[in-house]
Amino acid sequence: MPSISSHAADMATELRKFERWSKALDSRFSLFGLPVGWDSILGLVPGVGDAVTVVPAAIMINAGYRRGIRKRALGRMVWNTGLDLTLGSVPLVGDLFDVAFKSHKKNVAVLRDEYGRMGLADTAAPST
Repeated sequence: MPSISSHAADMATELRKFERWSKALDSRFSLFGLPVGWDSILGLVPGVGDAVTVVPAAIMINAGYRRGIRKRALGRMVWNTGLDLTLGSVPLVGDLFDVAFKSHKKNVAVLRDEYGRMGLADTAAPST
């Protein structure tokens, strides 16, 4: 059985990976001074873009579930992802919504808070 310290290190590593994903998906580029990421760009492709970017969100939700975060936190993550998928798929309005909402960053923040509450990972905000 793994020790608590190795479990915490695994969670911290996982959290850093998800932070990199969220930056790439939500704020990798700047367009007219607004941070945009691959979620916003791929969302321009009708039907396909939003379906593709839901995969990393589902992986984050699954990781939280496996780590035993509270149901309330899982619900927030599912809500963020569902809202992004639903409203993000509306032509034009959804693209603007994707630029503003940043669901992946919201989900990483939920995970960071939950892992910190559990005392099992370094929850310091990432350096950019």
